[in-house]
Amino acid sequence: MFPSAPQTELAHWSPGHAAVALKDVVFYSFLKPWLGDGLLLSAGDKWSCHRRMLTPAFHFNILKPYMKIFNDSTNVMHAKWQRLILEGNTSLDMFEHVSLMTLDTLQKCVFSFDSNCQEKPSEYIAAILELSALVAKRNQQLLLHMDFLFHLTPDGRRFRKACRLVHDFTDAVIQERRRTLPEHGIDDFLQAKAKSKTLDFIDVLLLTKDEDGKTLSDEDIRAEADTFMFEGHDTTASGLSWILYNLAKHPEYQERCRQEVQELLRDRDPTEIEWDDLAQLPFLTMCIKESLRLHPPVTVIARCCTQDVVLSDGRVIPKGVICLISIFGIHHNPAVWQDPEVYDPFRFDPENIKDRSPLAFIPFSAGPRNCIGQTFAMSEMKVALALTLLRFRVLPDHAEPRRKPELILRAEGGLWLRVEPLRAGAR
Repeated sequence: MFPSAPQTELAHWSPGHAAVALKDVVFYSFLKPWLGDGLLLSAGDKWSCHRRMLTPAFHFNILKPYMKIFNDSTNVMHAKWQRLILEGNTSLDMFEHVSLMTLDTLQKCVFSFDSNCQEKPSEYIAAILELSALVAKRNQQLLLHMDFLFHLTPDGRRFRKACRLVHDFTDAVIQERRRTLPEHGIDDFLQAKAKSKTLDFIDVLLLTKDEDGKTLSDEDIRAEADTFMFEGHDTTASGLSWILYNLAKHPEYQERCRQEVQELLRDRDPTEIEWDDLAQLPFLTMCIKESLRLHPPVTVIARCCTQDVVLSDGRVIPKGVICLISIFGIHHNPAVWQDPEVYDPFRFDPENIKDRSPLAFIPFSAGPRNCIGQTFAMSEMKVALALTLLRFRVLPDHAEPRRKPELILRAEGGLWLRVEPLRAGAR
């Protein structure tokens, strides 16, 4: 885990400072052979250009058709839960199940590929899970920060093998998709795909152009697709797992969320959450945000200052200094949040937000380099949580989980909860 930066200084950090802070090159370099020069790791003009080009990929018109995928992937997970419960397995590791669900979703949204990874082993999914674990492990072993030493180890060899597998998969999809692109009439092709609701992330990357009409190279497309697969599965799985934990610990809030969803769907077949429903779940949204405050999936971010940064008390962070910004520290700072260890969704009631600094709550980072996929992630979490509460009651397991910060905030030995199916129409 990264050490925390001083909380008193972080409370006054301003959005403008993000523009002069590059990502720290030490830890992020471990991801480079896997993720290339995608949005997470690139800097300067390349980052600015790609950020502008990729922003349309997360427009609500692109995200809306993904709602069916969110629903379908959650339904597959729930069907598996029902089978396990019938077999007597009422205690489930949320991280295990939710991670496979988010990876299933991403493969469909990014590649239009259904690996059925929630039901049977997938070589590609196993490689992504291994890469994430190896990077987290390497970060905790100081000697292996040196590339030449890491590559001599069995872990280094496994890392290179998994990278090749992931890259080969992404390259094959890109090449196949390029063959289907017409030489002319790209706009008509794009509109036809959008109408048939089959436009995925690879399509958007292939078709996007900068102000000069320049398209992304295959290498750039691979980097962005692999980055989205990495950043989109673990973080969302962590967020959703801890939300279920917090609602299991607070049954009164869980029941209020459930009633909100039931009320919304009372005149419909309650099997699918639609795009317009997402804005009609205010209390459920408050519960998600409070869980992201208490258990932020990304606990710390690193930035290297490209110029001197003057703090509000006059002290200066010199150019070239690497700053570790503790998201967990800000979210648990008693100077920023009263009773910070208490789970209280009403902190995010609109009345209570008005006078709060926008930088008091930064689960998706802040400033120009904030998370481009936060609407995607919030939408997926709302769908999965709403459907879960409609069908199941979640209860704490006997053992209290210990927080374990790796690449994302996990729980030692998994995050186990007891799950009870609800009868149709049961309150």
